[in-house]
Amino acid sequence: MFLTSVAAGAIGSIVGIGGGLLVTPVLTLIFGVDIHLAIGASIIAIIATSSGGAVAYIRDRITNIRIGMYLEIGTTLGAITGAAIAAYVNSAFLFAFFGVILLLSVVPLLRKRNEELPHDVSNDPVANRLHLNSSYPEQRTGQEVQYSVQGSFVALGIMYVAGLLSGLLGIGSGAFKVLGMENAMRLPMKVSTTTSNFMIGVTAAASAGIYFVRGDVNPFIVAPVVLGVLGGAFVGTKILVKARNTTVRTVFIVVLFGIAMEMIGKAVGLLP
Repeated sequence: MFLTSVAAGAIGSIVGIGGGLLVTPVLTLIFGVDIHLAIGASIIAIIATSSGGAVAYIRDRITNIRIGMYLEIGTTLGAITGAAIAAYVNSAFLFAFFGVILLLSVVPLLRKRNEELPHDVSNDPVANRLHLNSSYPEQRTGQEVQYSVQGSFVALGIMYVAGLLSGLLGIGSGAFKVLGMENAMRLPMKVSTTTSNFMIGVTAAASAGIYFVRGDVNPFIVAPVVLGVLGGAFVGTKILVKARNTTVRTVFIVVLFGIAMEMIGKAVGLLP
């Protein structure tokens, strides 16, 4: 359980999705953990991944905190909406629907898989007013990479859908966050994944109390998972700062495909 959590934490910190979506199927399918306890452990794992990676990414000036806090407005509102209407929707349909959307999202990512940095991007009025554009040091080349931000309103709408998904289905929405920043705002892939990593911890922390109250946080399961995820997140941060954006995008495409298949598997009853 500890070793698999190390792998989940490393991958989650690199692609900005947290370790939760990777931890849950491992706990249920391999270790036979009850689904409710697995979800509780995955929520704590997401907080651990975010906490372990966020400090390093902020220190290395890759995370864009301004963008993260701006987009959290949409995510929070979506999560509240999702929690309010969760009892009235068909979760199987939603898993299938969002799984298909994620599969379709793989196509544009494959088309630009060799794009190291976005081209022909100019700041929109929101980005100018909130000073969302920034730069980050590329440790691989030793250069300072400047980037602009567009599609701020579109990205905010995508974050609302991401929060809605979290509230409705009780799963992490890091994949949608990365897609919103990558495709709508046209951020460098490293900035998208690290900013998503920063955001998911805030979202997960807001809902963790519910799982504590329900008794879904078993310390004998959470302890090895969190320790493993924290160790993996530390390894992941070391890998990401020296990786190419194209490499991070390739890993994200593979993980995104796996998440999409996991959602569809839940929809048709193949996965708990």
